[in-house]
Amino acid sequence: QVQLQESGPGLVKPSQTLSLTCTVSGGSITTSLYVWGWIRQPPGKGQEWMGVIRYDGVTYYSPSLKSRTSISRDTSKNQFSLQLSAVTPEDTAVYYCARGRSGKYYYTAADFGSWGQGTQVTVSP
Repeated sequence: QVQLQESGPGLVKPSQTLSLTCTVSGGSITTSLYVWGWIRQPPGKGQEWMGVIRYDGVTYYSPSLKSRTSISRDTSKNQFSLQLSAVTPEDTAVYYCARGRSGKYYYTAADFGSWGQGTQVTVSP
């Protein structure tokens, strides 16, 4: 059974870049048919899909976040990472990494079946 675990700083200052890593066990991020994504949930709001990296390294991003988001991977460590630039307090949220099925260009939270536990990131001076 695949397991995902997020890691990274819990506090980021405004205008800086938020960086998180997801470590995957029980399955390879290069296995075909899957995408590996990031979803966030701000306090009091719904879940928001941010982007995915496909098994072959192709990335897709939410149009609303595309200009500030980058997802990369390290296949030797079976990890994938999120970078969100120029953060503001509105980027404060619980950030989740998750696995979904490939074949789409746009995703919602409902497209992901296996999730990490989530990590709180607060943007504050």
